[in-house]
Amino acid sequence: MRDYKQKMCYCFDKIKPLFSVLSNEELEFLSHHNACIQVKRNEIIYKEGERPTGLICLSEGKVKIYKEGFGGREQIVRLAKPVGFIGYRALFAEENYLASAMALENSVICIIEKDAFFEVLRKNSNLSLQIIKSLATELGFSNSRCVTLTQKHVRGRLAESLLVLLDTYGFEEDGMTISAYLSREDIASLSNMTNSNAIRTLRQFEQEQVVAIEGRKIKILNLAKLERISELG
Repeated sequence: MRDYKQKMCYCFDKIKPLFSVLSNEELEFLSHHNACIQVKRNEIIYKEGERPTGLICLSEGKVKIYKEGFGGREQIVRLAKPVGFIGYRALFAEENYLASAMALENSVICIIEKDAFFEVLRKNSNLSLQIIKSLATELGFSNSRCVTLTQKHVRGRLAESLLVLLDTYGFEEDGMTISAYLSREDIASLSNMTNSNAIRTLRQFEQEQVVAIEGRKIKILNLAKLERISELG
């Protein structure tokens, strides 16, 4: 991980819901062993092959977790929203990161020092169970996506990716626009398809009045039909 400058740690209060099972004393202890870092859009948070130095919590913004394949082609394996953990599998496995993380928009992360976090984890079994639940949920999602990306056709994959975006980030205030503005390349990467296929399929969805597209903004015009396309694969 790159050498970030520590900012005033105002973000710890925002990530406290992640540690609701901790006592006030344990929370106070962690608050003195963390750093808040501002990350700009398209800035790398950590790279595949690097070693975790602490528990990373996303306090503000949006982040993509991705792997680089042959020819530098990216595959987005997960999207993260606040408040939540990122990169913590490698921390617990005592391994290097198997993927990279990049901010999709200006974001804020809170990094809790590894030794301090594990000290609290060893003393609080409820926190251990909470972390296990989070890992199990993420594993279930990954297993489901693996099947989707290998068995569904192009239309089904893209439809599901839009639903994943919607489920992760929700709608804007208009109740139609997905609250995440991904590039066509990122949409293709999330859907395991080429950029040209993603653009062509998005255009088909627009012609069928399933979605409306304005730059990077995507409006869902017919959610039921989008869900049917995803289910049919």
